[in-house]
Amino acid sequence: MNDVFYIAVLKIKKKLNVLSYSEKTELEKFQGKYSFINKVKIKNVIKGFDIYSKLDKDKAWESIENKIQEEKDKDVFIFYRKTMYKYAAVAAILVGVLMTIYYFKDIMFQNAVQVSPSIVNSNTVILPGTDKATLTLEDGSVVALEKGNSYHTQNAQSNGEEIVYKNKEGVDKDKFNYLTIPRGGQFLLNLSDGTKVWLNSETQLKFPVNFVEGKTRSVELVYGEAYFDVSPSSKHKGAGFTVLQKNQQIHVLGTEFNLKAYSDDSNIYTTLVEGKVEMQFNNSKQNLIPSQRADFDLKTNKVKIAKVDVYNEISWKDGVFSFEEKPLYEIIKVLSRWYDFEVVFQNQNIRNQKFNGSLIKDRGIDEIMVSIKNYGIINSYEFKNKTLILR
Repeated sequence: MNDVFYIAVLKIKKKLNVLSYSEKTELEKFQGKYSFINKVKIKNVIKGFDIYSKLDKDKAWESIENKIQEEKDKDVFIFYRKTMYKYAAVAAILVGVLMTIYYFKDIMFQNAVQVSPSIVNSNTVILPGTDKATLTLEDGSVVALEKGNSYHTQNAQSNGEEIVYKNKEGVDKDKFNYLTIPRGGQFLLNLSDGTKVWLNSETQLKFPVNFVEGKTRSVELVYGEAYFDVSPSSKHKGAGFTVLQKNQQIHVLGTEFNLKAYSDDSNIYTTLVEGKVEMQFNNSKQNLIPSQRADFDLKTNKVKIAKVDVYNEISWKDGVFSFEEKPLYEIIKVLSRWYDFEVVFQNQNIRNQKFNGSLIKDRGIDEIMVSIKNYGIINSYEFKNKTLILR
């Protein structure tokens, strides 16, 4: 029997970077067998411990496995009205409060829509995104990074899924590289100071090969979306960390936050997960606290601060797209970047209909579109040469 409490503890230890080698191996084996564990939301696991202690563990685990298998044969993109969202979110992406499913399974799964086979243009092949990126070196040369290919230099190495930089003596600290993620891609960058940056589809980041010890560490998000887990200043002689974007600057000492600045969006969104950041917009400054998002309107140069559900903003880095009260055109825009297709709304009336839903990123686009159609959001859809036509 799998001890869910123990697995939850391993997930928390991983979050705190205190996993032993044997524990890491054990967790990876478990994740390989039960991929949904990768979507676990740590804070909800913690809240679920009291419930867990009262359960028949064998019976509960059997129930979870049965429900997960059932859901594989159902919709992969489940939309819910707002009144059901708190249950839908748990059912679709949290499985993470693992034992809570045992109590709430009837409520959470009762409105799932049955999936029927979909028909996509036979000449169109649209696959989920994968780990891939283009690395542009200081001399202008370009290196393709993707699964199955390794890359090594004096101070960097990549296994095709991430690239890791190391601070080394003799490496020019004035040299910059660019990491560009295409549509249908994602990649993890480990900077030489220990900062981790998850890069979403259609994103470009400019960064130094090495940082100067004791001086402010600075990178530039040219465009796109990135999640930063910044190495604290205490490890770098008090040196802070700055993320530049053509319309704003973010100053941090050591924290986690998400920055979304796509070229085709009229707003820049900064969401703070942990710590504290100071944001500078033109001549004004604004501080954020955890669970706050700053929306900077590029047209008016005004900033709005609001409390948000952080998981909806950052779940993309963990393999899940989570939407709450999002209009259909925004949902489709996210999907188009990940699955690399264009979109045409022939029916303009459906563009702004708001829905709640979640999506595991490795599922096929045909399954997702059938779910949307079956829910009654659209009358019909068609793919033509990687263009999605919605009617």
